Amino acid sequence: MSSVAGVPTELGTEKIGTLLRKFAVPGIIAQTASSLYNMVDSIFIGHIPDVGAYAISGLAVTFPLMNFSVALGALVGVGGLTMVSVLLGQKRNAAANNVLSNVLTLNALIGITFTVVSLIFLDPILRFFGASDATLPFARDYMRIILAGNVITHLYFGLNGIIRASGNPRTAMALTLFTVISNAILDPIFIFALGLGIKGAALATILCQLISLMYTLRFFSNPERVPHFPKHIFQIDWKIAKTSLSIGAGPCLMNSAACLVALFVNQQLAKYGGDLAIGAYGIGNRITFMFIMIVMGLTQGMQPIIGYNYGAKLYSRVRKVFVISCIWAIATTMLCFLVSEFIPGIAASLFTPDEHLRTLAANGLRLMNAGIGLVGFGMCCTILFQSIGMVKVSIFLSLVRQLIILVPLLYFLPLVMEEKGVWMSFPISDLASIVISAFFVIRLFAKLSKLGDGEDATVLGSRL
Repeated sequence: MSSVAGVPTELGTEKIGTLLRKFAVPGIIAQTASSLYNMVDSIFIGHIPDVGAYAISGLAVTFPLMNFSVALGALVGVGGLTMVSVLLGQKRNAAANNVLSNVLTLNALIGITFTVVSLIFLDPILRFFGASDATLPFARDYMRIILAGNVITHLYFGLNGIIRASGNPRTAMALTLFTVISNAILDPIFIFALGLGIKGAALATILCQLISLMYTLRFFSNPERVPHFPKHIFQIDWKIAKTSLSIGAGPCLMNSAACLVALFVNQQLAKYGGDLAIGAYGIGNRITFMFIMIVMGLTQGMQPIIGYNYGAKLYSRVRKVFVISCIWAIATTMLCFLVSEFIPGIAASLFTPDEHLRTLAANGLRLMNAGIGLVGFGMCCTILFQSIGMVKVSIFLSLVRQLIILVPLLYFLPLVMEEKGVWMSFPISDLASIVISAFFVIRLFAKLSKLGDGEDATVLGSRL
């Protein structure tokens, strides 16, 4: 494989299918592992004797708070890994070391601040997110431990991204797989054998992340590695911080939107359906999330290929990458649709033995994913525009599905349809966002079709 200025030229010459398999498979494995990581806790918590149905409902109440924590982590982590990748390509190793130090320090500061504030106001926050007298004790027990280890979580995920960006994707993937597998082993021991219940699930999660973080800190402490921790580990370069945070603002905004959606869904389900309706959404969300994460892994592989070929003015390859990626993505979300529509009860039974909760989850899953079959196309559209530098369009398309259409529907439909209106908001939002995404993509490729490979794409009004 040849390269120019550190960039592999195979991105512009290799067969598209081969490239996608090479770049997407590690991302798919890592993202699938992450989704399984979240599912493991839900599955074991849902099977706690006598209280599993309310325990998993309490866990679902915590989703908005955990999503917001992820958003804050993305604010630092995404910017950091992006800067490290660019600086290493420019052979600016010392600057990359400073970015690594910044990521460590900022994640620690933000993680500690988030922990302190959240623990002080934990009960009111959880009440606001939909907790009732029956579910609050479970949500509180879980989040007290998760928040106590929040700094560990922020540091682990932030530094893991930099391991991947520094050319060690297998190491990053291995650490992710370790946390998943070890968590699956420790969960039943802590929850059932030691009788810790939902607290055991939280302890297992933090302990597994701590072990991985200790290895990660040792990994970056090796002065022969690039990047590695500089002599003064805990330091902040405010110029680097400003650039890093500006890069991470987009992903942070998108994750914050997901937090807001989860919050509003919980509030509406608490109002129109009750505690177990929130638990049903938690189950449906976990099942759906697994398929969505697979598509996210695919789009991670698609992004550098599209970006390179667009920069190289190979527009025919851009179209081909997009089309093939869409086929794979739609196949994945269509599988989610089939599971949701034809075997929702079997899928829900993985999370709870409670017949009533299983029925609620199956009915909710069938309704909420009625329009998910083509969501893979919409996700590819969002990453397409991000890859060619049209970031505003990318953010808009992401927010259309998560926020602009969905939130108003979540408010107005239940006024007419009550609980069913909450579930029906999802497919309507999915289908509407797909139509809007298709409009932007058709317009983009209509302009690109007027250009031959090698011509300047200034007609798009955007440059990388």
